[in-house]
Amino acid sequence: MHNQIAVQDTYPEDFAHCYGCGARHATGHRIKTFSADGETVTEYAPGSIYTGAGEFAYGGIIASLIDCHSTGSAAIFWMREHDIEIGDEPAARFVTARLEVDFVAPTPLGMWRLVGRAEEIGDRKVIVKTDLQVNSVTTARGRAVLVKVSRHHEGA
Repeated sequence: MHNQIAVQDTYPEDFAHCYGCGARHATGHRIKTFSADGETVTEYAPGSIYTGAGEFAYGGIIASLIDCHSTGSAAIFWMREHDIEIGDEPAARFVTARLEVDFVAPTPLGMWRLVGRAEEIGDRKVIVKTDLQVNSVTTARGRAVLVKVSRHHEGA
């Protein structure tokens, strides 16, 4: 089972407007990423406007969700490494320095499950590997290099 608090719900108010993961973005995806048994999990069902060919999703939505899942995952992994519980304070914020996505099979619309694992956790950099799964089949794999945003840039 996963932690019941989504990391995105603990982002600082002035940094919660991301289209993909910001809880304060009125029309965005507002994904929720949870800690689950040493991994991270996001479940999301994209709407039919995200089709590419027939019942399959277009690659941009896949890359976007892997990106935002990875930034939330980086916060979770970094906080875990520093013995900070989700919800005890505003989450650390990360931005993407590099994103690689491999499309390994067509991705049908429906319920998607993104599962993240930490490859590396440093003081300011976290590398996250993410699998996007539909009905337990991996259709895309991502690897993201994420950098912790300093408090100076957060407006604090």
